[in-house]
Amino acid sequence: MFTGIVEEIGTLTEVADSGDGVRLTVHAPLVVTDAGHGDSIAVSGVCLTVVDQGPDWFTADVMKQTLDMSTLAEAAAGRPVNLERATAAHGRLGGHIVQGHIDGTGTVVEVRPGDRWQVVRVALPPALAPLVVDKGSIAVDGVSLTVSAVSPAAEPAPWFEVSLIPETLAATTLGSLSPGEPVNLETDILARHVQRLLAFGGSSPASDDEGGSR
Repeated sequence: MFTGIVEEIGTLTEVADSGDGVRLTVHAPLVVTDAGHGDSIAVSGVCLTVVDQGPDWFTADVMKQTLDMSTLAEAAAGRPVNLERATAAHGRLGGHIVQGHIDGTGTVVEVRPGDRWQVVRVALPPALAPLVVDKGSIAVDGVSLTVSAVSPAAEPAPWFEVSLIPETLAATTLGSLSPGEPVNLETDILARHVQRLLAFGGSSPASDDEGGSR
């Protein structure tokens, strides 16, 4: 589990084909300081497993499903990526609960600069629109953000907006976003569970099991 608080901007140094997936090597001097084989690191919001590492780099495999769901399908050497180690059980939850399981991608449609901050509007797939609420949480390229505006429910081309403070602009890759760029999206886990429960008519196995223990 992650919190969406980016620790470091790393750089992809190698992208190698591995059948129907790829193997990424990431220059990441901070996050590898206490990383070990099998540890989880979020790469622009995608939870990946360390399979090899050195003093300032690590390597991870990305399977086809992940490539299909995320912007890592277009990954190339030299690309900057947001990095976060899995949160420690005794640590502070500074952002929100982020699993590193991408729901899909959105597209930046507008960047409105302010004096010291920016508002970014992102178009998202219609299937994800019900999961994004005003003042709710969303992870964009692995960054925990608060939704500052959403499109009306009847909008055929749904969108949401986030307001980026100077720290976010400086400490993450979001500071260089421009219209047309794809971004990884992970909606709030609670919203996804509620949506799934409603798909079953709001019932639960516990309440429907008349033979259960009392």
